[in-house]
Amino acid sequence: MGADVLQGLMASVSPGNLMIMSLAIVGGIIIGSLPGLSATMGVALLVPLTFGMDPGTGLLMLGALYTAAMFGGANSAILLNTPGTPANVATTFDGYPLTKKGQADRALVTALTSSVIGGIIGTLFLLFLAQFLANFALRFGPPENFWLAVFGLTIIGSLAGRSVLKGMIGGGIGLLLALIGIDPVSGASRFTFGFGELNQGIELIPAMIGFFTIPQIIHLIESRDKYVSKIDKRKGVYKEAFFNVFKKPVTLIRSSLIGTFIGMLPGAGGNVASFVAYNESKRFSKTPKEYGKGSIDGVVTSESANNATVSSSLIPLLTLGIPGSPVAAVLLGGLLIHGLRPGAELFTGSGHIAYTFMIGLIVANILLLIIGLLGTKFFVKALNVPINYLVPIITVLAIMGAYAIRNSFLDVYIMLACGVIGYFAIKVGIHVGPIVLGLILGVIAEQGFVSSVIQANSGQNLFELFFTRPITIILIIMTVLSLFTPLWVAYQQNKAKGTTGSNDKNINA
Repeated sequence: MGADVLQGLMASVSPGNLMIMSLAIVGGIIIGSLPGLSATMGVALLVPLTFGMDPGTGLLMLGALYTAAMFGGANSAILLNTPGTPANVATTFDGYPLTKKGQADRALVTALTSSVIGGIIGTLFLLFLAQFLANFALRFGPPENFWLAVFGLTIIGSLAGRSVLKGMIGGGIGLLLALIGIDPVSGASRFTFGFGELNQGIELIPAMIGFFTIPQIIHLIESRDKYVSKIDKRKGVYKEAFFNVFKKPVTLIRSSLIGTFIGMLPGAGGNVASFVAYNESKRFSKTPKEYGKGSIDGVVTSESANNATVSSSLIPLLTLGIPGSPVAAVLLGGLLIHGLRPGAELFTGSGHIAYTFMIGLIVANILLLIIGLLGTKFFVKALNVPINYLVPIITVLAIMGAYAIRNSFLDVYIMLACGVIGYFAIKVGIHVGPIVLGLILGVIAEQGFVSSVIQANSGQNLFELFFTRPITIILIIMTVLSLFTPLWVAYQQNKAKGTTGSNDKNINA
């Protein structure tokens, strides 16, 4: 193993591989920044190019693009309130408010640094604990996925803003949208209103583009401002933002661990990880009211969590041959093209290639930091583009991004419909975050529930499946705590205020 690790390190830092990884990182940042052009699409486009390459070089290129694309979505999320990928949705909650405050450069450097640290932490788990974590991930069956989704839905309270009721309404809208399509049990069409094209269901990325991009476009048109926001130029802001991230070790490590854990579970991924990490960060924060208004901790949390999923999603792929994410499924094709079979055979017969890939992910994160810091100066210039030019550009990119998912105009119509729903929802005070969360988790919850019922019909006890398995019990406890902790905190705060008020009256008397 030691020789393979050393050989992998030397291969990953060779000049040729560093150049190829750097180009892939630039491409990944661009792909991630454009709504709809996801990391999955970028990696899929590059897989055929690796056929004539050395296997290690090809995997390094794919891994570098994957890493950069996951961060790239933060650029548009922070600057334009339009997440480039679903994993960057939570970044909009605090990233865009920072932009409106004139602190876009600070937010971008914070997101970049957090992404790199989260990515490195996730890769260290891939290097040293891959087999153990893969075996643990195998214990997650349909019941565990169902309770994980239910636990995730308790986050709605954190995303709701001032009104929990409106947040629940938004989550309900998302859950209803998740039900559109073919019923997994009976095979009947649901909520398609006679349109056969809707049998495929609502694709997440077009819906996400609609909920975030279209309302933002309309808002920019309605505003009388010439630019999205001004930038308060200050000397040393990059250095300050960079080192400020390291002053939040607890937030960084907690969020990265959450991202690592959720990333290795098939079907979850960065979008779920960033939401869960954001909720937990807000729960343990001493200033939870700052979240959603431009909190640096919020940006640190979401970006470290979603980039930690990059490496952890490869844990079940490399050790068991089970893809943990759509990108991992594409990477499986890249491995098979070169005759590499995931599992024990990969580490025994081609260990130097496996370790070249894994160590290369750490190198890719370091390159991402360097290239990202150099590129931030150019990213921020997007705010200098007048709104009357910016709106048509964003609109065209949104339409292209929605269409490119399945090469279908149906997704464009879905994007527009979700955009209209999102616009009026915002007007009545319903945040689009809970809607997207409901759409993401609704699919996971239904699949977990239906699969569990099928297992019960085949002879297993339904109650035991849902309530007696060790991991389900832990998730149920976490769900209950997540539901009642905010109420307990509010009670304690009101009690403290009441005590303070009584003391003030006594002093005045």
